[in-house]
Amino acid sequence: MSKDFLQGVRDHYDVVVIGSGLGGLTSANILARQGRSVLLLEHHYQLGGMATWFKRKGGHIFDISLHGFPVGMIKSCRKYWTQEIADSIVQLKGVRFENPQFSLRTSFDREDFTRILIEKFGITPETVAAFFDHARSMNFYDDQATTTRQLFERFFPGRSDVVRLLMEPITYANGSTLEDPAITYGIVFSNFMSKGVFTFQGGTDRLIKLMQAEMIKNGVDIRIRSLVERIEITPDRKVKAVWVNGKRISCGVVMSNANIKSTVLNLVGEEHLDKDYVAETKAVRLNNSSCQVYMGLKPGEGFPNQGDLLFHSDRSGFDVEALLSKNVSSRTFSFYYPETRPGSDRWLIVSSTNANFKDWSDLPEEQYAADKQALCEDTLTCLEKYIPDIRQKLDWIEASTPRTFEHYTRHLAGASFGTKFEGLKVSQTLPQQVHGLFHAGSVGIIMSGWLGAVNYGVIVSNEVDKCLAAQG
Repeated sequence: MSKDFLQGVRDHYDVVVIGSGLGGLTSANILARQGRSVLLLEHHYQLGGMATWFKRKGGHIFDISLHGFPVGMIKSCRKYWTQEIADSIVQLKGVRFENPQFSLRTSFDREDFTRILIEKFGITPETVAAFFDHARSMNFYDDQATTTRQLFERFFPGRSDVVRLLMEPITYANGSTLEDPAITYGIVFSNFMSKGVFTFQGGTDRLIKLMQAEMIKNGVDIRIRSLVERIEITPDRKVKAVWVNGKRISCGVVMSNANIKSTVLNLVGEEHLDKDYVAETKAVRLNNSSCQVYMGLKPGEGFPNQGDLLFHSDRSGFDVEALLSKNVSSRTFSFYYPETRPGSDRWLIVSSTNANFKDWSDLPEEQYAADKQALCEDTLTCLEKYIPDIRQKLDWIEASTPRTFEHYTRHLAGASFGTKFEGLKVSQTLPQQVHGLFHAGSVGIIMSGWLGAVNYGVIVSNEVDKCLAAQG
């Protein structure tokens, strides 16, 4: 008989959280701290959403995706999680760019970027200061018509090399393009420029285990392998219950950490919503997906320091379509040294490329396997430019694609960065459509990435608490 992952679950909870990405985990933890009864439902066997990891034989533990975030993550984790988690966040000081236009290493903060723009790119100090000040002043309520392309053309006309320096890392970080609203770039870029890029020391597995322990301490009922099939809505548009693994569980509020489009169109259903809202939801564009290649070295093998993040490209200029192309010409290498995971003696490398779901979704299985192998081979060929003997040192290599991310996260089209900017409004106005239904997921670019996800979970948990208080 198969295991009942809902054994012992209660009939009713104040809050049901669907999905365990960082936004869902943070909301669940905050609400449980406030004394609410919280049920967290995750369809996968691991918590974390895209903040996750996997193990392979030989002692290799691979983190999924690029885990670089601004310094604000320390404060958010200290306030809404634990001091231990906050204390494990460390700065990545070796960020490299290697492309036909320039080669440089940076600590990726305003002070160092100012120096580089003035000394290496010949931009006047006044222009550099004006650009940083303008970006820092941007907020959600600013003009949304100005694009990032127009922003760069205003300050750095005709300078594709400067655009590449300023834009390429953010495109890898959250899927931004030059045609997205400038505020989505300015807010995220300024957050990074404050103090640089940070990561979690000890691996994503340690982070999620610490978060899980904190939630259990606060009383969150956590259930894995529990797929929510639908959200039950009353005729007068109020949340009534969720159906999960064929079981009905009633609740006062639902907080969905699933993709906003699948939450609205699949879990709720069009019949419970205004037609204009449904149309607006359908019009929301998904962000792109990713391919990754995971490489583990043999025990005792290492390589000369390559920095922490390496933005490599063979392209002559910054090109978003080229970044997404299946014919890869640009990659980001994340180098994991033993000190990245204290107590480990393993050296790991993860190569990440942005990708289009449609390039991988319909491939016949034989072609799909061959293309994954080709991706691994091309990645090794590229990496040999920096680590010439990588093939001799290699113990494990495998690739993931948009199909992989769709399978394990259930993100529509394997979207790594949620939705484009218009998804934020749909997410924020969901409670106006159905009383007691909230969403906190990767939407609008601003709310993507680790810090954006955590902070959106904080914002929405406060709204959920107000709603419960009003219910009495």
